[in-house]
Amino acid sequence: MSTSATTPVDVNDSPPPAPKNGFDRYFKITERGSTIPREIRGGLATFFAMAYIIVLNPIILGGAKDMYGHQLDNAQLVTATALTAAFTTLLMGVIGNVPIACAAGLGVNTVVALQLAPRMSWPDAMGMVVLAGFVVMLLVATGLRERVMNAVPYGLRKGIAIGIGLFILLVGLVDSGFVTRMPDAAQTTVPLQLGTGGHLLGWPVLVFVLGVLLTLALILRKVPGAILLSIVAMTVVALIINAVADIDPMSWGLTVPSWPGNPVSSPDFSLIGQVSLFGGFEKVGILTGILFVFTVLLSCFFDAMGTIMGVSEEAHLTDENGQMPGMNKVLFIDGVAVAAGGASSSSATTCFVESTAGVGEGARTGLANVVTGVLFAVALFLTPVVTMVPSQAATPALVAVGFMILAGGIREIDWDDWTIAIPAFITMLMMPFTYSITNGIGMGFISFTVLRVVAGRAKEVPVAMYAVAAVFVFYYLMPALGLT
Repeated sequence: MSTSATTPVDVNDSPPPAPKNGFDRYFKITERGSTIPREIRGGLATFFAMAYIIVLNPIILGGAKDMYGHQLDNAQLVTATALTAAFTTLLMGVIGNVPIACAAGLGVNTVVALQLAPRMSWPDAMGMVVLAGFVVMLLVATGLRERVMNAVPYGLRKGIAIGIGLFILLVGLVDSGFVTRMPDAAQTTVPLQLGTGGHLLGWPVLVFVLGVLLTLALILRKVPGAILLSIVAMTVVALIINAVADIDPMSWGLTVPSWPGNPVSSPDFSLIGQVSLFGGFEKVGILTGILFVFTVLLSCFFDAMGTIMGVSEEAHLTDENGQMPGMNKVLFIDGVAVAAGGASSSSATTCFVESTAGVGEGARTGLANVVTGVLFAVALFLTPVVTMVPSQAATPALVAVGFMILAGGIREIDWDDWTIAIPAFITMLMMPFTYSITNGIGMGFISFTVLRVVAGRAKEVPVAMYAVAAVFVFYYLMPALGLT
């Protein structure tokens, strides 16, 4: 979500002056009423607004294990995350010529870490992501992407987005230690508890609490790069606390905050290309595998579409009909980004709404993306600095992003139409309550289809929704039918 919301620079309605040179002509800088300094400033703003993903993505993916108990290396994940963000952001800027940066998507990385990986190997899980990217590209090439999007009711799409936001929020609370699992030995129906033994104890939890308050305060004050600033500030606090206090290193979790001897190092590209396209289907079966690919597809699909339209409108790149010229090219690059994320083992890469931070600074062209992409490339050599950030300093961002997703979509659901409101409600709650985005989507689709039929509005249900709902029904019946 965006951490900066300033008023975009107005573009003069009069005919733009002629381009100054070939560089200007290629990026249409003058034509779109921008300047090179504005584009550079916008690219910097976008990077600082979304650079937190270099920290968060490795924490989310690195904290999970595949079916063989293997974990991905944190330093390698930093390299993969930064490299893919640099490549896809540059691609979107140079080919798409829009100020829309790309990086590993929050939400889909939890799908990969918590749903795919435990059922297969990491290369198998990343293969599912690559396949989802291929499907996105195919949908764009055939003109079906917008048709598929239109098949899912707007309110249900918002419910999916909000459910992912709540899921992200819960992941942040759990990874920080603010919320922990209630041991089965307690013989209670309550699955989660506050802190340890129902109490908030220890310096690491205090770092998380202060980080949440600081992040939300900076966002409230509309401070550019609020999330990144909070992560940096709380990392400094964690470094000081860890240096002066007697703290059990295990209480920090995966990453103990300590300053590295050498802050600069060569990137580790070992994860690049570690992909098995169809190995996951051998582990979970054809139907479950298809549903997993479908889940990854949906996690990227609607969020990217909304982000592209929202940022392009704020940047005044749409025509009088609200359409952006070259939309299919941008959508196709988004599909390439999804596949590239899987190929690098950094999870699906998608468009970031934090790009509005750069648009607010005046960015109107892909040149801003070139600046952002170059900065991600520079980050490749700062892995030791990035990997010293503890989860308690980074996970407040998940709380903030979860809230902003909720706040940005909850009012757009038609709560008076219960055939939409109930499925959206079920979708957004089942994701965190079952710790599964797949379950949220499946139950939402099924309940929507059933309620519309019961209400005598069967003709209002697209054929695609009937088909997908039937697949989910069969999926849930598979254990009873002895097919798992």
